[in-house]
Amino acid sequence: MRIFFSLFILFTLCAESFAQQSFNLSGYVRDKKGEVLPGTGIYVSGYKIATATNNDGSYILNLKQGNYDILVQLIGFKAVNKNIVITDKSVKLDFVLEESVTQLAEVTIKPDPNRENYINLFKSYFIGTTPNAESCKILNPQVLRIDYNKEAGLLNVKTDEFLIIENKALGYKIKYLINDFLYDYNSRIIYYEGYPTYEDLPGSSGKKKKWAEKRLEAYNGSAQHFFTSLFNNNSFEEGFVINKLIRKPNPERPPDSTIRANIKRLTQAQTGIKGTLRINLHGQDSLSYWIAKKNLPQGISILSRAQISPDTLVHQFNQNIKSINFSDVLYVIYTKEREHDAFANRIGQSIARPLDMPNYQVSLINLSIRPVYFYKNGSVYNTKSMLYEGYWAWEKVADSVPMDYVPPPR
Repeated sequence: MRIFFSLFILFTLCAESFAQQSFNLSGYVRDKKGEVLPGTGIYVSGYKIATATNNDGSYILNLKQGNYDILVQLIGFKAVNKNIVITDKSVKLDFVLEESVTQLAEVTIKPDPNRENYINLFKSYFIGTTPNAESCKILNPQVLRIDYNKEAGLLNVKTDEFLIIENKALGYKIKYLINDFLYDYNSRIIYYEGYPTYEDLPGSSGKKKKWAEKRLEAYNGSAQHFFTSLFNNNSFEEGFVINKLIRKPNPERPPDSTIRANIKRLTQAQTGIKGTLRINLHGQDSLSYWIAKKNLPQGISILSRAQISPDTLVHQFNQNIKSINFSDVLYVIYTKEREHDAFANRIGQSIARPLDMPNYQVSLINLSIRPVYFYKNGSVYNTKSMLYEGYWAWEKVADSVPMDYVPPPR
């Protein structure tokens, strides 16, 4: 879900809580000429809440107190989004849509022999590679606008209309307007943000029962579950153990520039007339010595097994918003589920753990923007504020549930 909104709204949000009350968000949708636009979709991003405008262009949504991203879309017009805060009264909000030249005009697409490969890469990093991802299908891949920058090693994907994903594992149809998807081949960092909406797929009572089980399994141990439990101050009871991982540069490994310079120097010095490379296996100024230094890990990690108390980690901003701020890296262990074999067998994704720790699901949280603000339903203010590693980095859209998902009582 796209959680970007103005700092003004964030810091002036009313501190009173009306969590049990609900209010109306209503208004009209018109074009720039003032003509009403019936049949326009009104979506609450990240939720299963949506409606369409009536014949007079009006709409109404019933929402509980909270912060929402509202997305308005009609084919032939540019999508519009607006962040709103529901506090203690109903809100009137009108929208004016602008015609989209791109959608109305016939667009000639140059054939790209690599497009299918890029789409497959996008699927694996956006939908995921979990067992649930195997049951997902993109119904309209033609809406993907793909740009690959070979020099920078960046794959960028956007959409002007909803990408429709059928998730037969969890029983959802996901409509996702992608503002930005970025995969960096060099750093292997994946970032995406946009506006997802969820609809239940039709199915028999048996299918619905199976979907309910799979949805609960997807929610349990997720980042959404973690932040919800932090807000409710019951993370330990919910199965989360929080440690700290301290990362330091490896003192045994010289800087990359030093390593490269010595390898280049020794390679040139030891290359004979016929181009035969002779490697001296001894001495601290040998080629083998510097190659060994190159192969050393750039950093070392130290895990502190002392549990971090949520009382010291979480800070109250107001009754609706809390925050976390920390140094180093959070090492989050979910003790009520084990790693799936499909994850454990993936090279480079599993997180190292002490030998006496069972194969619980482990995720790392790295802060890039601090502090991190979050809400009662587990949604995070700024999706760029954190970088996940481990289990949460493996689980993508295929394992997501709506922000209004409520697990059944135990």
